[in-house]
Amino acid sequence: MANDCIFCQIVAGDIPSKTVYEDDAVFAFLDVNPLAPGHTLVIPKNHHETLSDVPEDTASELFSALHRLTPAVEDAVDADASNVAFNNGEAAGQEVPHVHAHIIPRFDGDGGNPIHAIAGSTPDLSDEELDEIADDIADAR
Repeated sequence: MANDCIFCQIVAGDIPSKTVYEDDAVFAFLDVNPLAPGHTLVIPKNHHETLSDVPEDTASELFSALHRLTPAVEDAVDADASNVAFNNGEAAGQEVPHVHAHIIPRFDGDGGNPIHAIAGSTPDLSDEELDEIADDIADAR
């Protein structure tokens, strides 16, 4: 637990939240600045700043909770769909340095965009560049 982390303070009960789920490893609550009704944050209880910091067993538990919570959130607000995403690092828009997944309910005609809209202009990559990137990713596993 990081004493200066708002999410750690929420897990500890020092800051109130609209809690929707809790188990030994995962905690979920409604976002206080929601992008849609039911916007839910799902976090590991232990402090990890980015996805690469999360131990594999905790990551499995986090995804399992997301798997169960996403349809529950959609059903609770009668959403047509949802975006489920992580902002992983400050350059990606992560505002709280504690790993958290967003479940954002979506509604037909809500004016929102797909996830491809968040990254700005798309790069023009050659097949050779794509091959090199794919090889680098595969080699890093």
